[in-house]
Amino acid sequence: MSYYIKTLFYAIPTFAFLILLEAIVAKVKGIEINRSADVIASLSSGITNTIRDAIKFTFALLTYSWLVENIAVYKLESYWLVIFVAFLVKDFSGYWVHRLNHRVNVLWNRHFIHHSSEDFNLSCALRQSISNTIKFSAIFMIPGALLGVPASVFAVLGPIHLFMQLWYHTQLIGNLGVLEYIFVTPSHHRVHHAINDEYIDKNYGQILIIWDKIFGTFQQELKTVSPVYGTLNQAGTWNPIIINYKYFYQLLRDAWRAQKLIDKIKIWFMPTGWRPKDVLENYPNNKLKIPGEQIKYNTDNSSLLILFCWAQLIFALVFMFHLFLVLHQYEPFLNYLYAIFIFLNIFSYTSLLDNSKLSLYAEMLKFLLGVGILQLQSFTWFNIGGVPVLLFLIISLLFTIFLYLNNQKTIKLTLVNNQPQ
Repeated sequence: MSYYIKTLFYAIPTFAFLILLEAIVAKVKGIEINRSADVIASLSSGITNTIRDAIKFTFALLTYSWLVENIAVYKLESYWLVIFVAFLVKDFSGYWVHRLNHRVNVLWNRHFIHHSSEDFNLSCALRQSISNTIKFSAIFMIPGALLGVPASVFAVLGPIHLFMQLWYHTQLIGNLGVLEYIFVTPSHHRVHHAINDEYIDKNYGQILIIWDKIFGTFQQELKTVSPVYGTLNQAGTWNPIIINYKYFYQLLRDAWRAQKLIDKIKIWFMPTGWRPKDVLENYPNNKLKIPGEQIKYNTDNSSLLILFCWAQLIFALVFMFHLFLVLHQYEPFLNYLYAIFIFLNIFSYTSLLDNSKLSLYAEMLKFLLGVGILQLQSFTWFNIGGVPVLLFLIISLLFTIFLYLNNQKTIKLTLVNNQPQ
């Protein structure tokens, strides 16, 4: 079991406890920061990203290992100096990758999911991308390679650095005094997630806020301007897999519609939000112009449907941990099938939250894939009996069909009752 997966067995329960604690404190204080569908979407996004990382479905344009082996001119000897330099280099690299993800059209698709929640709470920190399959952060880690910082140090530091970024996604912590001058705090990150004119595209720092102050992207949270969270092009769905590719689809569609060849190429590398003039005129989008007039995405779902989706989320977590336990016992082909099965499960129940017919298609595909995996393994499921999984598949399919049809019936009745007499 890899170091990264081992850390998850401690990090996930810890963070789940913190999310629950935040929800309880918010409830006691009478502050509304959580909506069930939004939290389910956020946690589900975290599962997809975690699985993608665990099965190593990523590609690097340039690896740090290659850099340190080929360009090192000096080797730091002091253990603590190595750790300190590695941390600075990792944070410096994180700042620039984060900034580019915000500023370049094609790269914004990688990060859109993280900003798609129109609430701001600890769970939205888990909205991490599965579309960032191509890595390029090593380009900004050249200072570490020149000083001979071993790749193994970054392998250990990477997950720690990531988990250190989760805590500041909250509205419940105010100004932290002197820490505001050095570290990224909840106040700084509220600014970063806001779409107000005063705040947008600011505070890219991950642990240290000093990079923003050095490179001119710092913005303090203002008492007179309450942050409005989300994206200017609203996600309009609870399905994290769709959100991951929503902006890419928009770029692809605009590139297809553009008349000039140069615009078809330019659109991918221009600043985020840029569209060819002819496309902008002929196909206006629903980009939010006044953040204060934002209407949060919402769907009317029954309590039973919400409860079912929470149960499905728990099953997705159980399947994920089981996948991690058996990951090195099976061929990559079977591991990928297991991952796809979990992704289909998530696609199904989050589409159900959208009242979308896609939930039925995804659920049927999940059922067929699940039965197929059982057949491949002589009616067992990765070292456990096949009967419980088959029962899960049948019950899940039947409940999904029932809840979808029931929701459609409720929507039709609501429309009829709201018609003028």
